[in-house]
Amino acid sequence: MKYRVSSLAAACLIALSPLAAGHEPTVAPRSGLRAELLAEIDAVEKKLLGLAGAVPAEKFGWRPGEGVRSVSEVYMHVAGANFMIPNFVGVKPPAGIDRAMEKTVTEKGKVVETLKRSFDHLRTALRDLPEADFDKRVKLFGRDASGRSVFLLLLNHAHEHLGQSIAYARSNGVAPPWSEEPPPAAAKGR
Repeated sequence: MKYRVSSLAAACLIALSPLAAGHEPTVAPRSGLRAELLAEIDAVEKKLLGLAGAVPAEKFGWRPGEGVRSVSEVYMHVAGANFMIPNFVGVKPPAGIDRAMEKTVTEKGKVVETLKRSFDHLRTALRDLPEADFDKRVKLFGRDASGRSVFLLLLNHAHEHLGQSIAYARSNGVAPPWSEEPPPAAAKGR
């Protein structure tokens, strides 16, 4: 006797297989701290990637002075943190990621792609972190902190370097793309 499995049945089996194996599927939450952190990660990523896209490739080597990070180094510094700092809560960086990339990855396309991948890694680290690990104590750069603090630090870090990147862009005649967007329809009538 031959059995025929419908596409719907096959899809259900595939979708439920993590549950049968004892794993929860990775789903972005709709509310709570994790959802709010994910929304903030999305917002700062959009601005950093938008700004990186607006800066001409020939300006990625620009730096405001001797001994200060260049445009590409700032973006790669953010990417490096996004890849490496989740290690404090046990999330290993992907193979091939190291601190030297801040100096070695300088071409605009590679910088932008690495920055994007770093935010994908950060989002996955946050979505997959067990709830109990938010309260678990970790040593974060020599101080006692919670797992939650790791993600707060990363958001702070990304926003700090977003500000730096805005200053770099404006110094080179580039306005942040979102500053030139028309206001939302709801704000027009005020």
